[in-house]
Amino acid sequence: MKTIGIIPARMSSSRFPNKPMQLIYGMPMIGHVYNRSSFCTDLNYLCVTTCDKEIYEYIISIGGNAVYSDFNHNSTTESTTEALLKVEKKLKTKFDIVVMIQGDEPMINSDMIGNSLSPLIMNDEISVVSLMSEIKTVEEFNNPNEVKVVVDVNNFALFFSREPIPSNKKGVVGFPMLKKVNVIPFRRNFLLDFNTIPQTPLEIVEGINLLRLLENGIKVKMVMSDSETYSVDTYEDLDLVISKMKDDLFMQKYLKK
Repeated sequence: MKTIGIIPARMSSSRFPNKPMQLIYGMPMIGHVYNRSSFCTDLNYLCVTTCDKEIYEYIISIGGNAVYSDFNHNSTTESTTEALLKVEKKLKTKFDIVVMIQGDEPMINSDMIGNSLSPLIMNDEISVVSLMSEIKTVEEFNNPNEVKVVVDVNNFALFFSREPIPSNKKGVVGFPMLKKVNVIPFRRNFLLDFNTIPQTPLEIVEGINLLRLLENGIKVKMVMSDSETYSVDTYEDLDLVISKMKDDLFMQKYLKK
């Protein structure tokens, strides 16, 4: 089974312009994501897809793989699909699984990627997976930049929201508060089909494209990750990540190169 990891990244962002090239201990954030992902032996190929020359040239400069994608894509799944087809054409091969790794997850590690692949390898009926992790604070639970998820007894997603779910009206003490982590493996053909499904009302309202699947009755398997990780959506998030990565042993593996 051939697996490709694709990291979509772009400089334009209403909340945090030029986010992928923000420095974390002297290295652009996209460099951390690429280097950390490259340690995953379950990936047969890894690349960044971007519409920006600055990101493309940086990845090439560190010996990585980069693919240009169209600026006009409406979602990361669209740019990931374009990159997949370009890489397959270049390598004259087809991949079985595509792992979409968001470029704003600088604390991910190779084990997280490997664990996200397990359901696809073990169960042919599963077509898409996402990691999730426990929310540690009420502040994070209430943060609209964090995508929350509730799951059924088999860890399939019931709903994603930027609002606190489940409701904290009666308190959430003892009930798991969960967030989506942006490591999302797809079966190849399912990813291609995903982009043919029209956007759905809840997807538009929440700004979460996996809701397109739930609204069409398609299951999304969630896999728990015990690794501490934070996505970067704001300058405050960047400061938090920098403080959390201060003693990160995994980071030392590639910063010493």
